[in-house]
Amino acid sequence: MLGNQTKIDEFILLGFHEFYEFQTFLFLSFLVIYIVTMIGNFLIVMLVIFNEHLKVPMYFFLGSLSFLEICYSSNIFPRMLSALLTGNGTISFSNCFMQWYLCSSLVATECCLLCVMSYDRYLAICKPLHYLTTMNSQTCIHLTTSSWINGFAVFSIFLMLQLTFCGQNEIDHYFCDTLPLMKLSCSDTSLVELTSFIFTFAFTLPPFVLTMTSYIYIIITILRIPSTIGRKKAFSTCSSHLIVVSMFYGAIMIVYLLPKSEALSEVRKIFSLLYTVLPPVANPLIYSLRNKEVKDAMKKTSRKFISFRF
Repeated sequence: MLGNQTKIDEFILLGFHEFYEFQTFLFLSFLVIYIVTMIGNFLIVMLVIFNEHLKVPMYFFLGSLSFLEICYSSNIFPRMLSALLTGNGTISFSNCFMQWYLCSSLVATECCLLCVMSYDRYLAICKPLHYLTTMNSQTCIHLTTSSWINGFAVFSIFLMLQLTFCGQNEIDHYFCDTLPLMKLSCSDTSLVELTSFIFTFAFTLPPFVLTMTSYIYIIITILRIPSTIGRKKAFSTCSSHLIVVSMFYGAIMIVYLLPKSEALSEVRKIFSLLYTVLPPVANPLIYSLRNKEVKDAMKKTSRKFISFRF
């Protein structure tokens, strides 16, 4: 059924074709980023699972975010690295749509998870007396599950699969994304564009506003803390979250909510790469290097591992 509507069987991801002479350097750079991303996020997932001191809501959500980043990076990086290494950016029609669906779904899930994490910090700092009763294990599981279900309910996939692709099959992008795919379609894409805009708006702006509102209340509460040490600790945790949130939401909004024009296509490509590469590698570095509990858990786990080996 999919094949009857499709006049081409594969796409060619042009990716970094304009930087052909730097492909070896780009391959090595992205390979290092991918390895650091996978190791960093895997370590956090393992620490959250096996360390008793990290079995609290904040780290439960962090573990879920790290697992998401592993999935997201594994969806994008291997094919991008393969294209840089071999110079062959060919991808089948079905694989391209699968990559697009997973990418869209995981980005939407991350929007929800970051919003949930900010709400968790709001309760912990602004409503500490109600925190443990409100943010219990059942609530954590429900919020996380809802984030994943909402993220993967990408209804625009049915509209995208109805599009006909013919003629040119070169995608001027690093991976299969909504706008570059629609650009190649021979069909009328107005309904898909509208649906995509509504979907992006719903999964970026409201969570972003809710997140920022949470942090406004958090900052006001922190400023009232009499203890300098307490204030510093709270600011340290929240500033980490704000760096991740600003980096992620900012890039997403620039890519998908800016007016559609050829003049902005290169800007979109750059920011697509930023939200694809930076948040997955930055999350474990920011949360581990700026977080005493995670650093202590890493030290204890390392000591246990060394003593077990010897």
